[in-house]
Amino acid sequence: MNDEHRTSEQFRCGYVAILGEPNVGKSTLMNGLLNQKISIVTPRPQTTRHRILGILSTAEYQILFLDTPGMIQPKYLLQEVMMERATTALEDADIVVYMIDATRPTGLDRAGSDAVAANVLTRVRASAKPAFLVINKIDLVEKGALLPVMKAFAERELFREIHPISALTSDGTRELLAALAKELPLHPPLYPLDIVSEQNERFFVSEIIREKIFERYQQEIPYSTTVDIREFKEREGAGQSGESVKWFISADIYVERDSQKAILIGKKGAALKEIGTRARKDIEEFLQHPVFLELYVKVRPKWREDKEWLARLGYTS
Repeated sequence: MNDEHRTSEQFRCGYVAILGEPNVGKSTLMNGLLNQKISIVTPRPQTTRHRILGILSTAEYQILFLDTPGMIQPKYLLQEVMMERATTALEDADIVVYMIDATRPTGLDRAGSDAVAANVLTRVRASAKPAFLVINKIDLVEKGALLPVMKAFAERELFREIHPISALTSDGTRELLAALAKELPLHPPLYPLDIVSEQNERFFVSEIIREKIFERYQQEIPYSTTVDIREFKEREGAGQSGESVKWFISADIYVERDSQKAILIGKKGAALKEIGTRARKDIEEFLQHPVFLELYVKVRPKWREDKEWLARLGYTS
């Protein structure tokens, strides 16, 4: 048996679904484990709308992380689609990571008063897959406060291991990663070892723009907004002064009402210009190339309830 064949037989590869309620730190955890920003992160809940694949490859294993929308009780069609993405991730996964927030732990009540958490935990148990409980944001609580939470979940005999971590500071994440790697099935890599995601550049650009909207606005504006990349032109060559020619990106920002459009644009376009400036900076860092970013705001009433528009915008197939 040659070394290459022996290595391939010992290689581990599998999907790890990261589940939990909104704003518990799922995207922050995946970004930290990958050491690269794949999922957008904001302080506001329900930022993640898609099931986002993050690929971590080493010489011994490949972990395919599935970052999912926060589990909620859906109120409109887009949220129903988001919950379907999370449920599908659980079905596709080889390993399940269930995250809770140490500052507001849910799922502790056996009677099921935390309806969403109880439903997710029931699904995790029914899946019979290796499951890990991750208690995030331990940097924000006293260590003594974690003990009763860990004890209550341990008594359920649902999780292989319980890992208190801080995704923000990376405290405990190396131990979590090592534990997950040991549970991966023996399997050759499913993706090339040099990529970190299957999503294309247009997707990440649209997410960066949406992130800036979430950071800039409050209340219903971010949740009523979506971004559609109209043009993405990679230009070759250099300008007269020798700098690289800027790539051209044009994006439509959709809202549901004229009043939202006015707020998003701001007085004399100042608010939209601010979004564009902040987004362009991050886009250039992500693409490692200068860009010219053009933004338009358009109204599409009730797009979150429109099946055809959800498909057009990439939320459904």
